[in-house]
Amino acid sequence: MALRVWHWLMAFALPAGGASAAAIPECAGPVELPRAPIMRVERTNDVLVLRDGRAVHLEGIRLPHGQQEHAPPAIAERAFQILNGMARGERLVVTAIPPKQDRYDRVRGQVFNMGSSDPWLQRALLTAGMARVDIAPDRTECVPELYAAESEARAARLGIWALPAYAIRNADGLSFDDGTFQIVQGTVLTADVKNGRAYLDFGPDWHTDFTVTIAPADMANFRREQVDPRLYAGKTLRVRGIVQQFHGPEIEIANPEQIEVLP
Repeated sequence: MALRVWHWLMAFALPAGGASAAAIPECAGPVELPRAPIMRVERTNDVLVLRDGRAVHLEGIRLPHGQQEHAPPAIAERAFQILNGMARGERLVVTAIPPKQDRYDRVRGQVFNMGSSDPWLQRALLTAGMARVDIAPDRTECVPELYAAESEARAARLGIWALPAYAIRNADGLSFDDGTFQIVQGTVLTADVKNGRAYLDFGPDWHTDFTVTIAPADMANFRREQVDPRLYAGKTLRVRGIVQQFHGPEIEIANPEQIEVLP
């Protein structure tokens, strides 16, 4: 089985695309590093390390990490090799909007290799099926573009989307996913706000069924976007985040962009 998976991965190739001089979309923000010389790609955290020691975090996506996600290790190795081929030894363009750095002083950027057929690294990885969208609470640039790229790869069953470990989960099928990043889809049965915290319940028993919660501090993000979480009741949603056990399985959401409302 492992050998077949490895042969499948080695046969995988990035989709072709046309190069464009206007490859940086407006949503990516202003250029922060115009010619960032990449010395190496960190294998464990998908960070690009510059020759001067600074680091760049690929904002808005999450690469596969194999075994810790109950997936074949080969998929993580393949994603690393693709990213390494895109970035190492290159001078990349990095854009950023505030907040520009994380708590580790890494630049949080959208990254572009202007000499590539598909210059935008995040989009290239998503359309190749080598990453999932992972929207931060405080940075939501290019959300429609990133979701569209992920959807394209998923529809074609490219990369991770051909593996059961990365399949979209049903809201009633999260028994073995504790501590992992998952995309979960289901219909909200009830939605309410209690003591400032929002609860979106996907089943009749909140002690055992899947729940999405929004912390009181994060409700400000929903008010700013004029989104009332109670109006999610009856709607089919796709949410993503780390599955935790608190009574039943739960994902905590920090802003509306982490929720896709489906037809």
